[in-house]
Amino acid sequence: MNTVLLIGASRGIGHELARQYFADGWRVIATARSDEGLASLKALGVQTLRLDVANPASNSGLSWQLDGEKIDLALYVAGAMDRASANTPPTRDSFDGVMHTNVMGAMQVIPQVVPMVQETHGVIACISSVMGSLQETTSGNAALYRVSKAALNMVVRCTQAEQPDITVLAIHPGWVQTDMGGEQAPLTPEQSASSLRQTLSQVLEQRDPKHRGAFLNHDGQPLPW
Repeated sequence: MNTVLLIGASRGIGHELARQYFADGWRVIATARSDEGLASLKALGVQTLRLDVANPASNSGLSWQLDGEKIDLALYVAGAMDRASANTPPTRDSFDGVMHTNVMGAMQVIPQVVPMVQETHGVIACISSVMGSLQETTSGNAALYRVSKAALNMVVRCTQAEQPDITVLAIHPGWVQTDMGGEQAPLTPEQSASSLRQTLSQVLEQRDPKHRGAFLNHDGQPLPW
């Protein structure tokens, strides 16, 4: 039985990924920071861990919570949004809130997970965004979010450079009808999660070097950095 670790799965895409992977027979370990989020995941039948990726003290305990695990696929799903444009300087609180969740959390959590993924020669995937693409940027809206996702993409590249025995990639889930994406988005969480799972399944099966350090759309198509 394959094991998937979902970091930040209390709602939206993460919760739907947990539901679909569990329904497909995977062993699912999913994290949430609140009692409500943990309860929602437990109702699916998955194994849960309490983790607040924006809190270094919480992150520091992840490795002992996962002691002895062998993980085929680890997904960093946690994310925070700020919609202010580049014309509006971020406050310290807004900067910390977005960057701690989207970047610092990944940088603190991923090194703890790497040894467990090495056991299976598996995959670490970070849910990024096309809004983090330098080449595709034509607007300054949600500037802080864009900056954080560009930084997350660099976390992926740096991690891959140090870990030749596993695959580390960034993947865009599409524009999805979540609290972050809004009701006008074209994809439902179910559609996004299904497409993500299909692409990540192919990455796991193929073990193709072209996927190492890649930036992919949810349908598997490469995205420009």
